[in-house]
Amino acid sequence: MEALSGIDFHDHWWWLILAVALGIGEIVVPGVFLIWVAIAAALTGGIAMATGISLASQIVLFAVLCLIATWGGRRWYADNPVDSQDPNLNDRVARMIGETVVVVEPIVAGQGRVKVGDSVWTARGADADAGAWVRIVGADGTTLRVELV
Repeated sequence: MEALSGIDFHDHWWWLILAVALGIGEIVVPGVFLIWVAIAAALTGGIAMATGISLASQIVLFAVLCLIATWGGRRWYADNPVDSQDPNLNDRVARMIGETVVVVEPIVAGQGRVKVGDSVWTARGADADAGAWVRIVGADGTTLRVELV
């Protein structure tokens, strides 16, 4: 096959170089995604080396291997979840459950506002006067469910 813009893509080395570059990218910017594309590029390079298939076939093969590798990686991570020391790290509301907060706008007819840290949240629960302390027991969206302490 002819060189395309001065680069011979028919040569399997370009796929292997791409695999290494993607592997380095995964190390530099970890996100557990580039590694699967790197695996697909390495397999494409290996198959191109062994069979000498055309550039068009290599590109199709790479696309198919990317899909398979990404699907396989996603499935592997679903079957092998990573344990976390703080499973609620990115769930702000879940982190607040059990916290004791102060009512800043009286809870009347089941609805009012409470102060959590430096912000004020809508709260639902038993009626309580401003200044009363309540415990967060759950949430419905961005509305906290509270109970009297």
